[in-house]
Amino acid sequence: MSAQGVAVLLSWLSCCGSALWRYSSNSPSYHIFSTRSTITLEYEGTSFLEWSVPGTCSVKNKSSPRTELRCSSPGVHTIRPIVVGPDSEEERNLSVQSSHICFLWYYRVISFFHNFTQVIIVWIYDPENADPSEILRNANEPSLNSIILSKQLATLGQKPTIFTSLQRKVYFPESKMKNGTWHISVPMTTDDVLKEIKGNQVAFQDCFIADVLFLLTFPLLTMPEIPDSLPITSPQGSQLILAWATCVLSSVVVVADMETFQTNDSFRTWTRIRVPPNILTDDERHNVSDVNISWDGIFFLINGILYIKTFTAFKRLGRNENLPDGGIMGISSRKWCWARHLLKSKIRSIFAVWTKSELYLGYPLLKFMKIMTTEKLKSLLNISPTDTLTIHNVEYTGHPLEIALLLSYCSAYTVNKKIYVVIYNEDTEQWMNQDFALDVPSDTFVNAHFLYSALPELVLWDKHRVYYCYHNFTETGVIQTPTEFGNLSRLSQNSTIHIIFIDYYGNVVVKMENNIMFYFKANIKDAVKLHAWTNSTLKSAVSMSSSGLMYLIYVFENGTIRPQEYPLRLEAKSVTFNSREKCPYVAFLNNIFSVFFFLDKGQNVSIWTQIVYPENVGLYIVVESYGPNILQETYQVHYEVALGYCTKTMTVTFFQNVNYEAVDDYFKLQHQNTGLLLLHMRPSDSARPCPISQKVFQIAVGCNPHKYIAVKGFNKKECLQHDFFYHIEKSYLRNKPSKNLRVKYNWKEYGCPLRLDFREKFHPLVQLYNENGYVEDVEVNFIVWEIHGRNDYSFNNTMKKSGCLNEAQTWKSMIELNKHLPLEEVWGPENYKHCFSYAIGKPGDLNQPYEIINKSNYNHLVWPVDHSGMYVFRVKILDPNYSFCNLTTIFAIETFGMIPSPSGYLVAAFLFVLMLLFFSILVLSYFHYMRIYKQCIYETLNKYERTPKNN
Repeated sequence: MSAQGVAVLLSWLSCCGSALWRYSSNSPSYHIFSTRSTITLEYEGTSFLEWSVPGTCSVKNKSSPRTELRCSSPGVHTIRPIVVGPDSEEERNLSVQSSHICFLWYYRVISFFHNFTQVIIVWIYDPENADPSEILRNANEPSLNSIILSKQLATLGQKPTIFTSLQRKVYFPESKMKNGTWHISVPMTTDDVLKEIKGNQVAFQDCFIADVLFLLTFPLLTMPEIPDSLPITSPQGSQLILAWATCVLSSVVVVADMETFQTNDSFRTWTRIRVPPNILTDDERHNVSDVNISWDGIFFLINGILYIKTFTAFKRLGRNENLPDGGIMGISSRKWCWARHLLKSKIRSIFAVWTKSELYLGYPLLKFMKIMTTEKLKSLLNISPTDTLTIHNVEYTGHPLEIALLLSYCSAYTVNKKIYVVIYNEDTEQWMNQDFALDVPSDTFVNAHFLYSALPELVLWDKHRVYYCYHNFTETGVIQTPTEFGNLSRLSQNSTIHIIFIDYYGNVVVKMENNIMFYFKANIKDAVKLHAWTNSTLKSAVSMSSSGLMYLIYVFENGTIRPQEYPLRLEAKSVTFNSREKCPYVAFLNNIFSVFFFLDKGQNVSIWTQIVYPENVGLYIVVESYGPNILQETYQVHYEVALGYCTKTMTVTFFQNVNYEAVDDYFKLQHQNTGLLLLHMRPSDSARPCPISQKVFQIAVGCNPHKYIAVKGFNKKECLQHDFFYHIEKSYLRNKPSKNLRVKYNWKEYGCPLRLDFREKFHPLVQLYNENGYVEDVEVNFIVWEIHGRNDYSFNNTMKKSGCLNEAQTWKSMIELNKHLPLEEVWGPENYKHCFSYAIGKPGDLNQPYEIINKSNYNHLVWPVDHSGMYVFRVKILDPNYSFCNLTTIFAIETFGMIPSPSGYLVAAFLFVLMLLFFSILVLSYFHYMRIYKQCIYETLNKYERTPKNN
């Protein structure tokens, strides 16, 4: 938080409570904390005298409770306020870096719903010389200093680029700057929300720009405050209840004992959530016990009944939604965001609802399904029907498809109860009992959070202690403290645990109800107490920012709410500095740039990892996998020692070596060898001061739904975009119907037809694409068929010419073998057998057309020479070892150039008319010449008769 923001916040924080002090910088999330930074020191209390700082640091006003600190040299500097009286305030060991990162990217988003795009306006700013609106993140345009700085760096070659972390897409700015800003247009999306602004490696006065990671989703709306609505709250005096959207961390709901608040930007702006009158009684409105948020709305649990608040209504959920009308104990949603996953069967649930004896899973559009009861669980766990088994708590695990049940077991002969853990996989629908049991008093309630890891790892807590389960329940125990044997209440003035915060980097923060906090990391078994940061009387909660970092939320008595950034990294370094605890390794590097990999047939995934550590420490790289046993692994390890440091480099390749050709049950074998694996690369040892080493990712073995094929040269742009009808002569159809077939050409589905001369052969070139565009030309076998049943085409290659030793499969033979199936299912990778072995198939006529095509066999489609026509073909990949996907596509060809052969009736009629005309002309000619002949005879006779008379 900025110094200005802290000043406003302190006016509220300093009303009461014990003395404490904190610090802040102008850089968001303390991203820049270096010798160039101005550090604002704030003391809260009445006993302040002056600041004690080392000689390498200077303060603006040593005797002011609020002043500015600068440290000219890097390192760890001990800062402490000197106070009146015998007691002394705690000191902090501030880690100040020497960094060349001085500038930051500022961005502002404008949404355009007419074309579903978002324009990101980007400029560069210096946190130490920025406008207050830029520091508070509400600037609409750059300040004068930022305009000059952006233009100066632009002349040196600087230009921002936006990278998406999930789908690995890149977006570039427009060619020209506008008033010192760059404009980058990106599409609105809900599944590629994690974005990063990166720049070129350009320096100005030896200063670079830090990359910025941010969350950009489809624009979200906060629920409006409706007039005359009433507050909905938790019981008076209770702690804050908080929930955030799993993959939209900036969308948060906080329930306090005076209001409920909602935000979509991490409480930079917020609204109150209220309900219409006359729906709930006053006691019900002030008795919210749990809250959850999803795309459907905000869910409230009140007196064992579930309610939902949407933009238009506040509704009670019950038997109409397949939920119980009462007795609901809790609601839970996923904690870790897996935007992509592989689910072979049904859709994935978004949250869970449970009673003492029943578990329900919730799906989008308010659909619920009961999947388990405690009676069934008793038989699964071999528990006597007379013993008591209830659902104690429910929590989603780190796996994107699993959910864990904490079961409470009591027998008639024990005072305490046992907590068991059962994990349910939504894909396989299997229940797995875990080797874990926790004995607690019968009146104890246990919460749980799973860590961001591949193997199931979780922390559990009651009011006083935190329990750990690491490495798939093989290591369990109580998180220890330097004193009091892990009892955090005794170390926090008898307060109780309020919230446990876990982030994607393995940091775990335990917040007590009086705002004292403890800290440890994943796979670490002891915790340390953090410096006091918040007044003990203030109600607060812990949430996660859009960049995955921790921040605090404060609710004040005047009904307002405000966030505050918390420097967890700096505070953790400060409390562990005097313990001399060191990280056992120097560096842990890898090439895991994505959290999700699709692995199809014939593909592999290679991961490179390197660890550097002092000689004789003996570290190694651990590869943990969780999921079905469907992949093989190969390892290559390189080891070297230099200057007292060891470097181990390991390359792990994951692949599948299964032959799917000519198997008894192709689809069953595919189903057995597809699934989702979680993998975790980590050092064999770690400590609290270690840098981030959490590298968890998925390998999904199966069909990528974004993968598709297309025939090269076909599109939907180079023709008149309209539907039309045409007829196919019945004699050209495969099933020989009694009349011609009238076909509608669906342009939207078929695209533009390719017009070919009937003498021109055609060889389809099939290309593979995915969500990122073109991948490769398909070189394996595929088949084509005319979808409307035409068979008046052929192939130029014969079986003999193609190298067959036995008769190859043809459409005719496959239809005969599969008469009960539709045409598109009679032939495919599930029943393909090649003809290049004497052991496969049977002898036959090898002069038949070879009806299988690939890129290199030069097999072409040949058209009839006696007529032209319209052909709509479907392509299907035939090779069973190419892809888990059923890859098909459609293309259309129109032949031309041949005059159609006339009908026999037309020819006969034409010949009849021609002969009739001939005979008619012949008869007319006879009579005509007879008249001429007679005329000539009579004229000659008359002439001879007149001649003698004249003589």
